[in-house]
Amino acid sequence: MEPIIEFKNFSYKYRSQQEPTLFDINLKIYPGEKILIVGPSGCGKSTLAHCLNALNPCSYKGEITGTLTVDGKVPEKEGVFGMSKTVGTVLQDTNGQFIGLTVAEDLAFALENDAVEQEEIFRRVNEAARIVEMEDYLRQAPTQLSGGQKQRVSVGGVLVDNVKILLFDEPLAALDPLTGKRTIALIDRLRNEQNVTVVIIEHRIEDALYRDVDRVIVMSEGRIVADERPDDLLTSDVLVREGVREPLYVTAIKHTGARIDPADRPQHIETMNIEPYRQRLHEWFEETQIPQRVNREPYVLEAENLTFAYREGRPILKNISLKVRRGEILSIVGKNGAGKSTLASLICGFYKPDSGVIRLNGEDIAPLSIKERGEKIGFVMQTPSQMISKPMISEEVGLGLAVRGVPAEEITERVNRTLKICGLYPFRNWPVSALSYGQKKRVTIASILVMEPEILILDEPTAGQDYRHYTEIMEFLKKLNEEMGLTIIMITHDMHLMLEYTDRALVLSDGDLIADDLPAKILSDKEIAAKAYLKETSLYELAVKAGFEDPSGFVDRFILFERQHGEQARAGVHEEMLAEQARVGAHEEPLAEQARAAADHTAKNTAAAIEKEKTRSTDGKEGIR
Repeated sequence: MEPIIEFKNFSYKYRSQQEPTLFDINLKIYPGEKILIVGPSGCGKSTLAHCLNALNPCSYKGEITGTLTVDGKVPEKEGVFGMSKTVGTVLQDTNGQFIGLTVAEDLAFALENDAVEQEEIFRRVNEAARIVEMEDYLRQAPTQLSGGQKQRVSVGGVLVDNVKILLFDEPLAALDPLTGKRTIALIDRLRNEQNVTVVIIEHRIEDALYRDVDRVIVMSEGRIVADERPDDLLTSDVLVREGVREPLYVTAIKHTGARIDPADRPQHIETMNIEPYRQRLHEWFEETQIPQRVNREPYVLEAENLTFAYREGRPILKNISLKVRRGEILSIVGKNGAGKSTLASLICGFYKPDSGVIRLNGEDIAPLSIKERGEKIGFVMQTPSQMISKPMISEEVGLGLAVRGVPAEEITERVNRTLKICGLYPFRNWPVSALSYGQKKRVTIASILVMEPEILILDEPTAGQDYRHYTEIMEFLKKLNEEMGLTIIMITHDMHLMLEYTDRALVLSDGDLIADDLPAKILSDKEIAAKAYLKETSLYELAVKAGFEDPSGFVDRFILFERQHGEQARAGVHEEMLAEQARVGAHEEPLAEQARAAADHTAKNTAAAIEKEKTRSTDGKEGIR
């Protein structure tokens, strides 16, 4: 069988860089395969993907050596529009992919640009909507859909072109755990029913492996360092060595000193044979005794009977009451649309509750303005573009201090200190537009942390981050919590984060607070998990299969063990970050100039591309999805 995608001695160097981003890639992907590409941020995953759909070099200019063929075509010759007929790309930020005012209009966009007959458009739009199970939402605006529904519309928008390859760029980044599972199940169904080849780029490897994949490609520093079946890869140390988080149940078994056999099928905990590891798991559990930390500090934040509705008669939050102690790390979880972000907005003063009261250190904060609350409560939004307003990184991080009249010297000192801890100091003179999505996320966190708030609320703080940067951010937040007594509240879909770093979790479902308990107990409760679209942790499933009488106790002990014994590994990650900063810092000014030039060049290319596509669309012959 001939490969549908083939890289031969392929390298790619962006025009603004001195060294290639991809080095000597040799890779064959065959029709009907499902491939998962993983690796730390900056390893070249997205660059490789952009070569498949011709964004490289047609939109992001660069030099190619070697060859790449996709379904017999050469992407750089076909261009973005030409490759869109073969490779359907679903972006990480689905909001950036919508064009139509309704779901139907959005699905029909590519067909209309191809001047397809109206009757055929209706047929193919209805068929695409049926495939992605969105036929009941055709008249609804994409902006009114949940995260999972938006994902489905984006998939449908590329399926109408009958593409042969589906390319997903971090499809799980903004989805709750259950919706993430459904998305992976949908991708698997499309692969089987539509006979398409699937390429997935994703940081959440355990969730991505919910359904079978044929191979996992691991990338590091622009090179492919592993190309293996999941069962073989999970038994090796490749993922840990390259800074990719392996599934928790795999880590738990390795903690016992056992070596996992690929024949035991570790790709899925549901089907894995754990009999060879049962005894060691029980022995490890008995030998590991770790005391829990007890917080007896006074309450810093209280909410009593909060109710709020955007539309009368349709409450988003219903009589929510909660208490948060000073120095606590708390997570708020639940499905998309459950009211998590709305609750944070009420605390910050962006909205006023219809009823109820919010107290800070025992005092009602209703009289305080948003600015006054911002002195005590910092809020980091989920989408970086919603917060960033300055072109340069240092300006953006120091903006809050500047508007409060802080002296320039102090601003510089505080900004630099915060950027160093967040791993952004070498880029302090770069334009924000030159950063990746994950780096922009860290800029928004830094812009709030520099204000030194008493309470920090973060909406999906680690979305889009690889394990190394996830660890760097979370360890920094943990350090602030421990050394400064900073109270941290995190809205998250990341069950690893919830388990590993938070003391307590609040669970929202359809506007109701349905649970307030230890994370391990919440993720061991099937009823709560089902109501809130959470996913039972694989550790719980491992404990059940191993015959533990108290599976949640096993989960809790594993998490405490990770917290206590993971310091050395996390310190190693921190040292690597410092070394990287030193390397980048040595060439900071040249890189900053290159970044500014690249940003200007990209803006000019984008403007030219828009004009070109306008001309094409006017002719009614061509369009771009």
